[in-house]
Amino acid sequence: YGQYQSVELSDTNHFQFWIPPGFAHGFLTLEENTLFSYKCTQYYSPENERTIRWNDETLQINWGIDLPIVSKKDTLGEKFVSLY
Repeated sequence: YGQYQSVELSDTNHFQFWIPPGFAHGFLTLEENTLFSYKCTQYYSPENERTIRWNDETLQINWGIDLPIVSKKDTLGEKFVSLY
């Protein structure tokens, strides 16, 4: 809780990363035109979705990039502590 794990997935290492239901997740693409897909345990339910601010001060995630291009949705995310 309140911690993060990062792993690089690529077309050369063929890794997969399982995220248990209910856990937050995010991703950063390192190359243009990246195709990213993931499987879910249930059908997508937008009414149950919550967004944590990508640069949340509490989590202090090291994204490994100085000036990321961030979606509007992620820019408007909530603080981690206000979600729980």
